[in-house]
Amino acid sequence: MAQVHAILLISPQPLSTENIMDELSISRGNANMNIRDLINWNLVHKELIPGDRKEYFTAEKDIWEIARRIIRERKKREMEPVIRVINQLKHVEGDKNNKDINEFCSMMDQLDSFVGKMDKSVNLLLNENENKLFTILFKLMT
Repeated sequence: MAQVHAILLISPQPLSTENIMDELSISRGNANMNIRDLINWNLVHKELIPGDRKEYFTAEKDIWEIARRIIRERKKREMEPVIRVINQLKHVEGDKNNKDINEFCSMMDQLDSFVGKMDKSVNLLLNENENKLFTILFKLMT
């Protein structure tokens, strides 16, 4: 998927599935599957060229916007399910005097706190206008 995304990122004009297949030496099924995934991630868009029946595709070119879309999608696919499971596990039933249950509950509380802070940080990044927070964070890292 990264290779398909990269070829669309660097292409100055929209590419057809056949262009992508030829450039990357991949099958039609592989190309179609990865293009659809990129469309689902909102990183690639379909374009119509008047007079041509082929489907053409183009990638979002704004790197900051790409980063935001990837972060948003990874949050939805990875963080949100973890948050749901931790919330379910925090409410384990059992003898509160049991050392193992207390240790488990303590670990779930710690995980809940950590993941909650990560979720808030990600939300800040996603809601920040003009990517000011991204810019500040990257300046601190370099």
